[in-house]
Formats: sequence, C-alpha cells, structure tokens
Amino acid sequence: MRRNWYIAFGIVLIGLASIFVMLHDIIWFYAFLVPLAIIAIYDLLQTQHSILRNFPILGHFRFILEFIRPEIQQYFIENDEEEKPFNRQNRSIVYQRAKNEIDTQPFGTILDPYLPGYTWAGHSIMPVHIKDIDPRIIIGGDRCTQPYSASRMNISAMSFGSLSPNAIMALNQGAKIGGFAHNTGEGGISSYHLQGGDLVFQVGTGYFGCRNDKGEFDPQEFQKEALRPEVKMIELKLSQGAKPGHGGILPAAKLTPEIARVRKVPLGHDVISPIKHSTFNTPIELLKFIDHLRSLSGGKPVGFKICIGRRREFAAICKAMLETHILPDFITVDGGEGGTGAAPLEFSNHLGEPLESALLYVHNTLVGTNLRDKIRIICSGKIITGFDMISHIALGADIFNLARGMMLSLGCIQSRQCNLNTCPTGVATQSRHLQWGLVVAEKKIRVANFHQNTINSFLEIVGAMGLKNPSEIKPDFIKRRINETTVKTFDEMFDYIEPGALLKQNLPKGFQKIWTLSSAEKF
Repeated sequence: MRRNWYIAFGIVLIGLASIFVMLHDIIWFYAFLVPLAIIAIYDLLQTQHSILRNFPILGHFRFILEFIRPEIQQYFIENDEEEKPFNRQNRSIVYQRAKNEIDTQPFGTILDPYLPGYTWAGHSIMPVHIKDIDPRIIIGGDRCTQPYSASRMNISAMSFGSLSPNAIMALNQGAKIGGFAHNTGEGGISSYHLQGGDLVFQVGTGYFGCRNDKGEFDPQEFQKEALRPEVKMIELKLSQGAKPGHGGILPAAKLTPEIARVRKVPLGHDVISPIKHSTFNTPIELLKFIDHLRSLSGGKPVGFKICIGRRREFAAICKAMLETHILPDFITVDGGEGGTGAAPLEFSNHLGEPLESALLYVHNTLVGTNLRDKIRIICSGKIITGFDMISHIALGADIFNLARGMMLSLGCIQSRQCNLNTCPTGVATQSRHLQWGLVVAEKKIRVANFHQNTINSFLEIVGAMGLKNPSEIKPDFIKRRINETTVKTFDEMFDYIEPGALLKQNLPKGFQKIWTLSSAEKF
C-alpha cells in the first residue's frame, strides 16, 4: 500500500514538472525539482535509514511527524487528565497563577470522585481566616546557630547548566520578591544565583563549586561559598528521585566556558557526577561530614537529600544519629517520580521509591527514634498545588520543594527537550538565541505570583479545615477512595508508628528486619 502511495507521489511530481516545462518557467523547474532530486539521490545512497532508501523524499515526512508528535498529542488528542508527567489541568493552574489570571473552575470538578485513588480533605463548619494562619516554619536544630525561617514552598534543586542564565536569574529574583528559598542544585553558585534571593547551597557528589583540581571536596572553597549572606542553608545531595544511584549528567553541548568555570571542570566533555560521595563511607562518617559543613558555614542549617532505596540504609543513618547525637537540621525526601534534565529511561521509570511511601517511611523512622521533632522534612516530587501540599503534610512533610512547577511558571511548555539544548522557551538551554526569549523582568514576577497564589490556596484549604497552622494536619483529615464502596482515611490506609517505638524490644510490624539488619557502622 505504501509503495503505491510513493508511486502516486512520484506521478504528482512528474506532473508538476511537466506543467512547469509547458509554462516555460524554467527557473521554477530547477528551483523545485533539482533540490528534490539531490535529496532523492542522497536518500537512495545512504545506508542508515531503510525507510529513506525505500521511500526517498517521502520518508522524511515520517521523521517530521515523529518530531512533532508530542505537540500533536498535547494540543489535539489528550484530554485534560491524560498527559504525563503533568496533565493540562495542572499546567494550566500554574500558568494562571503565574500570570495572576482567574484560576477558578466553572461547572464543578471534572474528576470522578468514585474512582479509586480520588483523594480529598475533611473541612470544618468553623473555618479559619488565612490571615490568622502562620505560613512559615523554622529550620535549625540544637547545633544550628543561624536558623532559617522558611516558606512552606520553595524552589527545588536545578543547576546552572541544566537551566539557562535567564531562568536562574528569574527564579532567584522571584524568590527575593516572594521571600522564599532557591536551591542552587549541585552545579555551584553562579553570578546568576546572586540576585538577592535566599539560597540553599547544594553539595553533590561532584562537589562542583567547592572542589579541588582532583575533584575532591575542598573545605576552603566550600567555606567561601557557604559564608555568603545569600546562602541560608546547605543541602548535601545523596541521591535524587529521577536517577538514584546515578550521577548527574550535563551534556557537553550545554557546557559553556562560564559553566565550566563555576563548576571547576574542563570543557569539551559531558560532566558526569560520581555515583557516590568520596568524603564518607559509613552513616557515622556521613553525620560527621554534615557537622563539619555546619561548622564551616558558621552554624547554618545543614541537611541531606535522599531518594529512598534500600530502607535499611536510612535506618542505619538514624542509628548513627542516636549513637553520635549529630542530627541534620532537615532531610529532603525525593520521590522516584521526581524530575531531571537527563536520566536513563530505566532509572526514571524503575528506580527510587515513590514519594508517598518514602515520605511516610522517613517520617515513621524519625518518630520511632524520637527524632522527628528535632528534624524538618522537606519533600519534592510532582508537588504542584496547594492540595498536594496538604495531603503530603498528612504523610509527614513540613516543607515542599518544586522544580518543574517553577519551570512551568517561567513559561516551560513541557516539550521535554531539557537534555537536547533545544528548549523552545529558553528555560533549559544554553543557546543564547533561545535564552533571548525568556525575559527576566517579566518572568520573575510570574515566579513570585505562582508562589504567592499557591501558598494562598494552600492556606485557604488549611483554614477551611478549621486549623490555624499547617502542622496541625493529621492523617485522619485526609480521605481516599479505595473502591466504589470503600473510603479510608490516611491513618486507616497507612501504618503510623508510635513515638520511640524503634527503641523498644517489640518492634512495629514492617520494621523488624529493617531495624535489626541496619548498622551505624555501614550502609
């Protein structure tokens, strides 16, 4: 059938050529047919693509359609709830809030409340006005001399290199306007981060921005960065949800001389972060390193970011906390559904525990060791709305980091070209031509708007639940449909252990093997 289409296409071309000749329009004859003839000859002689060898010229349409397939799916085929990783409804709410447009919904929900997985919060007959609700939370334990008053919602780790200079500047200036924090990502602190917004300085396995010529951690370089007044907290990255156990990837195409200087790496090669840290090998050494970073930073809050894999490894860290009495000020829990600029398919799809169960496990382990009230939990991984924040507080979170939501507020259209340096909106590219389209003065306002409007929505829900502080949210306030006839609250669905339960002889169900096998001396 396709061969017949090709024959028909050839007949049409011959017919057009005949018309040009009959009209004595030789210029059009050559302008139209000569380039096609060259393409056809090339297609027949090349050996890489069998489709082009069998269907010269016509076969190119297949590649064109394949290239624009995501846009066709997004704009014409998928409904408001189908698209992944963020559906149209969620993307639209970000755009509306970033632009300060109407974000209300007419005619009722388009969700089916009788489908399994539908989740909602119980409201109160006596709601609270949001002006009476405390929207911030303090981060900093006993060893922290410079605690930080954090917004409940902040910018998650995205490095200079993965994002463009204009995107970094817009995010940081938006954070300054809105009074929230901007995580640098593991790529170091660039001049684009220093726009006046609060920073969380992330230290990854490559120690970019605080390394020596051998790629090892350099205390002097770290201290120089950590003592900056803009830096409010330090985050040690152990793993991230989209590619746990895999180093970060910055393709050589996106490595500019400026990025290489900030990261202290050579030009011309992909920048691959090591798969693990070289400064520690055991849970106790990890905590001593955290304490060292806290000291070098002048007593600023220090924590670590982790995607849960083998549960006993996190249990081992908690045992090390009990043994050394060294605690992180916060723990960032990243779910397996977290985002990234570049990751192998198998890592994104099949490694890393999803956020809900990972968050609950971290919360339970800290509760069971009587450490929960001393450590804040930050969570990240597809958080986009105020209700996402509400439901995850019920699972144990205190604070939320958003990456892709913040990218959408900058104008990201989810084209999923972050790893190709061809981002059409100038967000995730080092192409100067594409960056030009992202106007910092405009986008910083949208970042601040998105943050403020989402926080307002979050606080309105808290108030509707009759609460004066988000920390008062309990698991029994959130309900989920299991099937057509069964609804359960979170405390009925999930196991929440009692304070100190892991310090007793009779360990809670599900923790016996994990806790017994874990050791502060090894991961």
